[in-house]
Amino acid sequence: KKKLKISGRELASVPVQVFSLDQLQVLEMSPERESCLRYRMELLPPEISRLRNLTCLYVDSNNLKKIPAEISTLSHLERLTLSNNNLSSLPPEMGSLQRLHSLHLANNSLTELPAPLCQLRSLTFLDVSDNKIGAVPSSIRHLEKLETLLLLFNSLESLPEDICLLRNLHTLWLGNNHLRSLPASFGELVNLDWGCSYCSCNFERNPLEIPPPEVCSRGPEEIRDYFLSFHGA
Repeated sequence: KKKLKISGRELASVPVQVFSLDQLQVLEMSPERESCLRYRMELLPPEISRLRNLTCLYVDSNNLKKIPAEISTLSHLERLTLSNNNLSSLPPEMGSLQRLHSLHLANNSLTELPAPLCQLRSLTFLDVSDNKIGAVPSSIRHLEKLETLLLLFNSLESLPEDICLLRNLHTLWLGNNHLRSLPASFGELVNLDWGCSYCSCNFERNPLEIPPPEVCSRGPEEIRDYFLSFHGA
């Protein structure tokens, strides 16, 4: 068996029989997304390390408080969903998941962007919306393949200049934070698909002053011109 979905309103732990399925590639222990349910699982046991062939692990909408360090042994893992849990930290060992390209961490209790995430060089999708993150580390520049970064509903007051080195970014959502300014090189993110509604680069509900919202909505050239005139003034 290569794919397994475990469901049940009372799901509180991983059935031990699962750990004998050493050929398992996809394991899903999340309620249906449209059901608005939560399962009651509070931890992933260290025995998760026995599932060495896992490529996808779905455990969002549970009650997870901790992720075991043993998750680092899942060297084939490509997609990990941990949204809608009670996580306040991640194990540093997660930095060794070098095949991981999609990581979902929305609606947890993270107060910072964990340093191990910036070691995941294959990451193309990262969602850390609806947490309590107050800063983005400059080491985010190492995520050179990142295409989608969702940071909505956090506590960000500024962004590091190094975020402007993520030249593969196509989607960057920054709405509902406390940003008053953007980095001077922000206009270099030319791969963002601004469009008429700038849906791929969202600044809504930030007290932006530099540059003002009307400049941001016009795209990278206007932002570049603004900063050139701003520094020339």
